[in-house]
Amino acid sequence: MRLILAPMEGVLDHLMRDLLTRLNPFDLCVTEFIRVVDMRLPPRVFYRLCPELHRDCRTPAGTPVRIQLLGQDPDWLAENAAQACRLGARGIDLNFGCPAKTVNRHRGGAALLDDTELLYRIARAVRAAVPAGLPVSAKIRLGVEQKDTYLENSLALYEGGVSELAVHARSKKDGYRPPAYWSLVAGIRQALPIPVVINGEIWNAAQAGQARAQSGCPDVMLGRGALALPNLAATIKQGHPAMAWERVVTLLLDYSALEIEGDKGLYYPNRIKQWLSYLRLQYPQAQALFGQVRTLKHTRDIRQTLASL
Repeated sequence: MRLILAPMEGVLDHLMRDLLTRLNPFDLCVTEFIRVVDMRLPPRVFYRLCPELHRDCRTPAGTPVRIQLLGQDPDWLAENAAQACRLGARGIDLNFGCPAKTVNRHRGGAALLDDTELLYRIARAVRAAVPAGLPVSAKIRLGVEQKDTYLENSLALYEGGVSELAVHARSKKDGYRPPAYWSLVAGIRQALPIPVVINGEIWNAAQAGQARAQSGCPDVMLGRGALALPNLAATIKQGHPAMAWERVVTLLLDYSALEIEGDKGLYYPNRIKQWLSYLRLQYPQAQALFGQVRTLKHTRDIRQTLASL
């Protein structure tokens, strides 16, 4: 079984990848998406979203990182995939799963799931641009309005050259509302000779087992669950108990050491509040803590609150 840390725009940046891969036996991380429109992006864009490029495209803990691209133009996606590989990317992932309205309105992410031919052309162009020894993967959902295009789209991506497919087991319309339809992914797993990774609504080790059993997929991608329970991957793969709240508080304090300089001092306060919004799904104490820090704007004040717990 492989465990993959999902791409989550504006959430799972390189600092959170660093923290979570130190705690967990992840086999792979995927970056937040790099938006491709109509130009070859300069190296600084890739380095900003994936500073791990400076260290063999691995987190400080040694976990490989794959760069994700989002767009709709096959040629420009291919051009930027080649650019990423020249900079040291260990593989390319294609985003056809993002349900965000701002992304979909510009024909990106899950909005492309209604155009199977375009998915094929994108996969074919990117595969041709990426060196043969490097993987090209993709992430999809089960459809746009209905859960009805997943098999056709999966086959098109495979025929285009994708070497691995992650499936969020919901439609774009479903968003993140439970349940996830893990059993529908079994049809993809049976149809494709490449690895298929199950994703969606996995919050604990038991649900990971259920998702694997219903989908037939040995590999699991973790997103929101990995933020709600910081050692989720370790509970799944190594049988560790869920992290105690006291340890989570220590992590929240340690996270301040990773604060980005020059970001007007807002990075840590904003990210701690964002992280607490996920933690309170698993820890009742996080709800009370969120209320205490909600109006605080400075790292110093939040650290003092945490230290007093």
